[in-house]
Amino acid sequence: MRKDDPFGFDMSVSSSKKKNPRGRRGMSGASETSTRVCEKPGCEEAGKYRAPKNPDVLDDYYWFCKDHVREYNLGWNFFENTTEAELNAQASKDRVWERETKPFGKSDEQRAWARLGVDDPHQVLGANATQNPGKSTTGSTRRLPATERRAIEILEAKDHWTKPEIRKAYKKLIKVLHPDMNGGDRSQEEQLSEVVWAWDQIKSSRSFKD
Repeated sequence: MRKDDPFGFDMSVSSSKKKNPRGRRGMSGASETSTRVCEKPGCEEAGKYRAPKNPDVLDDYYWFCKDHVREYNLGWNFFENTTEAELNAQASKDRVWERETKPFGKSDEQRAWARLGVDDPHQVLGANATQNPGKSTTGSTRRLPATERRAIEILEAKDHWTKPEIRKAYKKLIKVLHPDMNGGDRSQEEQLSEVVWAWDQIKSSRSFKD
């Protein structure tokens, strides 16, 4: 921070430590700011080293000098009075950092649906909710050039048919639309021309099997 800072703020880490030295610990583990006396009876040395009082309460400490904290730690047994079953259970938890995998079963959401008598939420959408026919809403099953798609529609055929199958559809339309089949009626010649055009697109196409 510049000394001429008009606001007088210093957000540096070193400044924060100077203002709040609580809990500063040296490389040896000693609390540099502790003013306690060693809690070992008869010892008048500074109590700069902390040690937990009980395995069940690890945030409550004794304070010892360096020699007596070593002595205390030699006799410390976290698993004192622990049964073999409890020890094995703790070891199992430690393998997964005390984050056990939940057993497979119904989730809260699934149980909520079950209370309504629904095993699968898709059931509320109807019998076809989970079916996927793999076709578009127009009934097409594959991509085709625009002219061939239009030809298929004119011939009232399917895009997965072979050329012989489409040719049968073409002949059926010819019989209906041709003037010779309708007593010389030429009112449908325009539609007939479309059918002939459509078949020309299909018979020269490589998109359909022969």
